[in-house]
Amino acid sequence: MTTAVRVSDKLLQEAKLHSKLDNRSIRGQIEHWAQIGKCAEENPDMPYSLIKDILFGMAELDEGASSEYIFGQE
Repeated sequence: MTTAVRVSDKLLQEAKLHSKLDNRSIRGQIEHWAQIGKCAEENPDMPYSLIKDILFGMAELDEGASSEYIFGQE
């Protein structure tokens, strides 16, 4: 479901800049920030780098880019 949401001009301008740097749509950039913020609020002791790695891993799973991990092997 899509719902229109008003955001400040400042947030929109920042999202435009970051969306170009990260090759996302403006909507995708704002959704990305919201996802990180939600995860950070739910896990206040978790550093940003770990949150980013977890979200990356979840995206890999969604795309079917996963493989079985065998403990003790690299």
